[in-house]
Amino acid sequence: MAQQTAETVGVLLRTVRSDRGWTQGQLAAELGTSQSAVARMEQGKQNLSLKMIQRIEDILGRQIVNVGAPKMTHLRVEGGRRLSGSVDVNTSKNAGVALLCASLINRGTTTLRSLARIEEVNRIVEVLTSIGVECVWLPAADGEPRDLQIRRPAVLNLDGMDVEAARRTRSVIMLLGPLLDERSEYKLPYAGGCDLGTRTVEPHMQALREFGLAVEATAGFYTVRAPEADRADRSFVLTERGDTVTENAIMAAVHREGVTVIRNASPNYMVQDLCFYLQALGVQIEGIGTTTLKIRGRARIEADIDYWPSEDPIEAMSLITAAIVTGSEVTVRRVPIEFMEIELATLATMGQKLVISGEYTARNGHTRLVDVTTIPSELHSPADKIHPMPFPGLNIDNLPFFAVIAANATGQTMIHDWVYENRAIYLTELNRLGANVQLLDPHRIYVNGPTKWRAAEVGCPPALRPAACILLAMLAARGTSELRNIYVIERGYQDLAERLNSIGARIEYFQG
Repeated sequence: MAQQTAETVGVLLRTVRSDRGWTQGQLAAELGTSQSAVARMEQGKQNLSLKMIQRIEDILGRQIVNVGAPKMTHLRVEGGRRLSGSVDVNTSKNAGVALLCASLINRGTTTLRSLARIEEVNRIVEVLTSIGVECVWLPAADGEPRDLQIRRPAVLNLDGMDVEAARRTRSVIMLLGPLLDERSEYKLPYAGGCDLGTRTVEPHMQALREFGLAVEATAGFYTVRAPEADRADRSFVLTERGDTVTENAIMAAVHREGVTVIRNASPNYMVQDLCFYLQALGVQIEGIGTTTLKIRGRARIEADIDYWPSEDPIEAMSLITAAIVTGSEVTVRRVPIEFMEIELATLATMGQKLVISGEYTARNGHTRLVDVTTIPSELHSPADKIHPMPFPGLNIDNLPFFAVIAANATGQTMIHDWVYENRAIYLTELNRLGANVQLLDPHRIYVNGPTKWRAAEVGCPPALRPAACILLAMLAARGTSELRNIYVIERGYQDLAERLNSIGARIEYFQG
């Protein structure tokens, strides 16, 4: 960045900080950097990365570079490099989003430690802030803001909800459970997120109707009518064992002093994290990790609590895949083994050598972690198709990574993505990088390997995991590839490119 621009940014930052009454530490927390870095920025002496410029523009509410039409962010990848070293798994995106929604149940202060700073989290924080929730990023010992302190007001301003932010995330549907008794009637925008085909909200509605909640879809909004409070016991079966459906039902049950029994509940990692958080708030929950949950809610919860979300098994699989497809020896630390056992066993059947450490406990006090080291291996296709199942099966969101891995294996592998209508189609974009992926129908592909990866320019598909798969394949492709418009990746990963660079990748951001 030119010195003149850096000085201009410094003036703007000093002005906005003064106008808002912020300290340098508070501005640093908003920007996701250290107080010393902010001091240098204000003096015009700090080199600013593209990502930092974007964060500053978000705070200023205006463009400061390349005035004109908004620019999309892309990645340039120099592939064909071996990776090495070690990298930690970040905390879970899906658990973090659920905990943000659940924080509305608590009338005290919730501090979520090491929360992933990703776009999905940012959108939910924007929604919470717009309805009056105080959300403050706190700097850690090294000055980096990783912890989010949340305190809700006595009455939420639901009419002030940031509709644009709400529409950019599918997670907004998870506010229905925490807001069960908030107001007699309010509107919630339709949910957005990845383009994965029709994903009906009816399972959510079926679960919440058990508590008397009435929801009507009208002109881009859900009109929500709250039920009368009661202390009745209730027991019901979810028609779909969905993660977010289960979370919504749990959060609704917390409002009821009677006993709620939820059958066919998801026992997946984000559901367990939500339950551990609620238990720490004093809610009685039995059956965590099983498909039957028994919950005794409370009329009012007011507690000051610190909670550490557990590590993300999907990010763990992403990092392990990066190591495998580049033929590298890499140690991925803090892998939540309970939610990765089927994936690692499947890799073993394909000939992948792994060294797995002894177990240790996550900071939430419950989740079991290990370190996984990949050993360069000759891979072959599995004897049977690879398909996902609800936990404890192979995770639905980890399935796409096996398409990239199978492309490195000798033989033909069928990937059966029975959950989503469109996601398998996006995996055919791997062909642009030299893969041989045959689409059988909207749910099934054949992957024929091994692949001689080649560099290419590819547009990011509008689905998080297939987009990440293309980036990982680019790491294996000799030459320079470009992945265009990476917003969807930033929805689900915190600084993925930088963290891959820390173990030897060569990835840079650019705009255009």
